[in-house]
Amino acid sequence: MKKRNLALGIGGALGAMVAVKMLTRAKTVDWEKVSERVLHSENSHFAEVDGMTIHYQEFGDPADPTLLLVHGYTASTYVWHSVAPLLAEKGFHVIALDLVGFGFSDKPSWFDYSIVSQARVVVRLMDVLGIGRATVVGSSYGGAVSSTIALDYAERVEKLVLVDAVCNDDALNKAILKLASVRGIGEVFTSFFLDSKAFHRTRMKNTLAPANHHLITQERIDSVHRPLAAKDAHHSVLATSRSWDACRIQDDAQYINQPTLIIWGDQDTVIPIGNGEKLFKSILNSRFVVFKECGHVPQEEKPALFVDVVSEFCRDRKGKLEDHNIESMKMVN
Repeated sequence: MKKRNLALGIGGALGAMVAVKMLTRAKTVDWEKVSERVLHSENSHFAEVDGMTIHYQEFGDPADPTLLLVHGYTASTYVWHSVAPLLAEKGFHVIALDLVGFGFSDKPSWFDYSIVSQARVVVRLMDVLGIGRATVVGSSYGGAVSSTIALDYAERVEKLVLVDAVCNDDALNKAILKLASVRGIGEVFTSFFLDSKAFHRTRMKNTLAPANHHLITQERIDSVHRPLAAKDAHHSVLATSRSWDACRIQDDAQYINQPTLIIWGDQDTVIPIGNGEKLFKSILNSRFVVFKECGHVPQEEKPALFVDVVSEFCRDRKGKLEDHNIESMKMVN
């Protein structure tokens, strides 16, 4: 009887803790309250697209060739904070956007959070901003969105850059996304872990190559955590995982005709490098560059090298790259 009462007591306490957490979450993140702590907020703008407010950061001269930067799952414009201004200095007009449901863009409950819908919103943002064609650069999940744009809106994509890109549904086999897929459990799990800075620190250790763990600073943790610390963000993260359908990318990669640069970290444990090799074999007009001692986010781990390679690829009319003799990268032929 005592054990039963103890179990009931513990269960009741846990239930109460969950209830308090779920009921006391902020509904959304207020831009006005956090903007001073957001990197490059002076470059931030907001546009209305399909009844939603989309946050983006703009760098460089609009008269220069446009690079459209698309972040990954649970990420935001922050992943481009080092390379966006550097690319602008190289002579590009850079737009780094927050996908619907992420960063400081709107996170409506009615949006379906599919890759196809995200791609449509990005193209309509281009319409609003008066951008006819651009080189689209997609990181991780943003790579799936960018590939979909290249396939479905080919006339809008000058060139394509895929950075450790999602191209199938293998990520759904990871423990975190499996938990998220379970109704009820996913809601509780997400509210606790996305609001935990310790969780984000641990996740970063699995995302970055060991040689780059010095990048895991309090500023980085805060910047990743800040836009995820509210109820609407928790919903969008769950909805995205439950609408994940990326196998079309690897199945249709052969139909991507734009010059394509594929960049991968040789120590990526999130999206294995074998996925990059498959994309390289499927996309006829593609180049494959592997960054050494690099994990899942080359643009953060090797920003100077990333900028040099992407700039060179974009500058050449056909997207050719010189056979670099650089210790920190290798070309795959």
